[in-house]
Amino acid sequence: MWDYSDKVKEHFFNPKNAGAVVDANATGEVGSISCGDALRLTLKVDDESEIILEAGFQTFGCGSAIASSSVLTEIIKGMTLDDALKVTNQDIADQLEGLPPEKMHCSVMGREALQAAIANYRGEEWKDDHEEGALICKCFAIDAVMIEEMVWANKLRTVEDVTNFTKAGGGCAACHEDIEAILEKVLAEKGEKFDPTAAPVAAPEKVAAVKAPMTNLQRIKKIEEVLESLRPALMADGGDVELVEVIGNTAYVNMTGACNGCQMAAMTIAGIQQRLMEVMGEFIKVVPASEMAKLVNIEVA
Repeated sequence: MWDYSDKVKEHFFNPKNAGAVVDANATGEVGSISCGDALRLTLKVDDESEIILEAGFQTFGCGSAIASSSVLTEIIKGMTLDDALKVTNQDIADQLEGLPPEKMHCSVMGREALQAAIANYRGEEWKDDHEEGALICKCFAIDAVMIEEMVWANKLRTVEDVTNFTKAGGGCAACHEDIEAILEKVLAEKGEKFDPTAAPVAAPEKVAAVKAPMTNLQRIKKIEEVLESLRPALMADGGDVELVEVIGNTAYVNMTGACNGCQMAAMTIAGIQQRLMEVMGEFIKVVPASEMAKLVNIEVA
């Protein structure tokens, strides 16, 4: 799995400014739950000085999305809106002491949410540029304008780079040829030549060893161990989590106490899922136990 910095872990396990700001006068929303990442950023801005007094976030996504959103709110508090607009996705990644290349799109999402919130405060219509150019990646609704911007701003060189920073090309891969064409165009404008064999930027230095797949019993025990390690933090906030069932790669859990029905329950479950995947080295889906009712009932005659 990915090698996360201590800063990423710190903001993931103890996120700053989680939740909506009370009496917020600026809101920015980007992404979509259907695509796997969504972020809602709320700000309280002083009307006279345009200084950001408070910032809060609500996110649905992986640990990197939570950490990126958390550190972004810390960066911009105390800034004027004009200064906040100068914050780049690389600034977010740098404050986290780096992100795995495959997770750089999380920092891009934070930057876009900030731009959207500031536009909302100023009564402007914010466009994410995803609708201004030709649609390149249909899986994640990413267009040519955004890809070009990321290639320029982050010195991207390969299709893999573009996927890491924008998600484009990470689905069916039908758009890879179009992404290569954009790389050719932008690099030519910079006086460089596109090399399809080039190594991706910030390539990970460590490659995880291939592990033998776990048995179902081993998987259940490992899931229980991880949940047990997370329970103290949940209980400190008046909540708790209980493993109900494991079917294949899906873990069904009950969120109890303050976690039951909490507005941040989706974020908590996403955090649990990310932690499980990091520890276990395989994809694990965490789902509320109430979803089990949607499974086909097998009746014994």
